[in-house]
Amino acid sequence: MYRRIIAPSVLAASLLLVIPASAADFTPGAPGIGDPYYPASGNGGYNVSHYDLKLRYQPATDLLEGTATLLATTQQDLSRFNLDFGLAVSEVRVNGAKAAFAKSGSHELEITPASPLPKGRSITVVVKYAGKPSELKVDGWTAWQRTPDGGVAAQEPDSAVWWFPSNDHPLDKATYDVSVKVPDGTQAISNGVLQSQSSKLGWTTYNWRSNKPQASYLTTLAVGKFDITTDKTASGLPVLNAYSKDLGDNDGAVRASVERTKDVAEWLESVFGKYPFNALGGYVPNVPSHFALETQTRPFYSPAQFANGANVSVVVHELAHQWYGDSVSVKGWKDIWDNEGFASYAQWLWSEKEGDGTAQQLADWVYAQHPADDPFWKVKPGDPGPDNQFDAAVYDRGAVAIQALRNTVGDASFFKILKGWPTEHAYGNAAVGDFVSYAEKVSGKPLAALFDTWLFQPVKPSASAAAKARFTVRSASSGAASGPSAGASQPVEPKSWKKIAESHSAHGGR
Repeated sequence: MYRRIIAPSVLAASLLLVIPASAADFTPGAPGIGDPYYPASGNGGYNVSHYDLKLRYQPATDLLEGTATLLATTQQDLSRFNLDFGLAVSEVRVNGAKAAFAKSGSHELEITPASPLPKGRSITVVVKYAGKPSELKVDGWTAWQRTPDGGVAAQEPDSAVWWFPSNDHPLDKATYDVSVKVPDGTQAISNGVLQSQSSKLGWTTYNWRSNKPQASYLTTLAVGKFDITTDKTASGLPVLNAYSKDLGDNDGAVRASVERTKDVAEWLESVFGKYPFNALGGYVPNVPSHFALETQTRPFYSPAQFANGANVSVVVHELAHQWYGDSVSVKGWKDIWDNEGFASYAQWLWSEKEGDGTAQQLADWVYAQHPADDPFWKVKPGDPGPDNQFDAAVYDRGAVAIQALRNTVGDASFFKILKGWPTEHAYGNAAVGDFVSYAEKVSGKPLAALFDTWLFQPVKPSASAAAKARFTVRSASSGAASGPSAGASQPVEPKSWKKIAESHSAHGGR
């Protein structure tokens, strides 16, 4: 062993090369990702690229045991970072070494690695945990529903907190492998493609893979006893639908609706472009809720959505989200119109296709049925606020805004926009303003004022604004109607409206 004497200038240069930032330069990642609607959602300091979930669930007791492995990359010099999670944790390892951890707030898991993590480093985080999701309440509510034979995780804007640790915000999407062990005779449904299934010692393991970026709230789990149908699309995509065996009188209407998934998706490809994912389907567990949700590749439907008979319209809505909401996700929850306005408008286009009322007639109906003093017009679809995020106005007024765009730019540009947008931002995130800019680019027309009128003003757009957007309006003085549907004395309720309105609760349920 020997010691070299190094000139000060050489020493300084070598230190810059080999010595990392001092401990003082490492700081905790933010406990929220920065969404003003939900400040505690998500976390700062890292991005997750993949989740590997190994789960064991006992329906009789609601006990869920899990090991989650997260592959991530640091975005800053991290001394500590958070995951969003609510169940009891027994061990955390970062890059193979045990890490300290603590709970804070309603669902923050604070992790302190054995050594600080430099910016730009690939890291592996392993979390072992167990608990009963149905007993976990966050701010007084739960995203986990018990069923007579199992449990279901499906909710918006949060659901992951109840069953796996995550960076729980759409800005941080990742791919997923979900392996679930359940008692023989019970099935486990999740997103994507079922890679394999095997049984041993009274337990059956289901291995699911979702191979495109997926938001945490769009990741779902359903355990129970299901009737499962399988098929393939014309392009070879696997289709899997699952139905609880105890849906009662709703069973026929449920199947008559959800079994339309394949042909609805093929029609939507003609409107929005190639389907963006590796699988297709839907599932209907025996739950008391009334909402539906666009869980990626496999939407969740409550049986109550079909209490009044078959409702293909709600299937159209949730499948449209696979393009608008799942592949292209919100940058922040204020951008919810990018999701709900277009999924609702897809229902209007389906109505037009089926001869049950054109999109123009539906827009005229919505505009006419809400007087100027109706609270409906107080909600701004372009930024509705967290309390009104799933208000009917976000869906209906949001779709009216899209018809106004169609009438302003013409069908050729309009359908080019509808198909181009999911390609422009595939598997990413976008804001309302991004869509406005894109529509202006494609159409060559200035559209900011149009969208301001229909999305951002907390008042009913004036008769002159409606006439300019080519809606049917009646003159207060003469009573005469003007616009594309001017032949009618008053807009008539389109045949499709009741089924569309039944899906207004599609994302409620908090």
